[in-house]
Amino acid sequence: MARGTAALISDLKQRGMLDDTIILWTTEFGRMPSSQGGKGRDHNPFVFTNWLCGRGIKGGTIAGESDQWGYKPLDRSNPTTVYDIHATILHQLGIDHTKLTFRNNGIDRRLTDVHGHVIKSLLA
Repeated sequence: MARGTAALISDLKQRGMLDDTIILWTTEFGRMPSSQGGKGRDHNPFVFTNWLCGRGIKGGTIAGESDQWGYKPLDRSNPTTVYDIHATILHQLGIDHTKLTFRNNGIDRRLTDVHGHVIKSLLA
């Protein structure tokens, strides 16, 4: 995967397309920092990995670090959420996440719910 991803990024950059493209690599869930008696690691709903590239995302920047064991967010009172990732991507695409709504079952909904905030430290 690393070779293919590196090739994709290099190709987009070479063609001048990385300025207009956001690449999001994300996981469905995290993994526990310990094994289950040699049977692998269980799902961890508290911490998981995302990385972003392109369209004004600052390279080499970390937001939402985990604790030393990779079990819970380091700043538990202000964790980075999926809503924050969505708000940041939408911002970079020129879309105000607070105004982007869709109707579902007769109710207007937002992709970022009422929780999302743009992660300004990730922006170049």
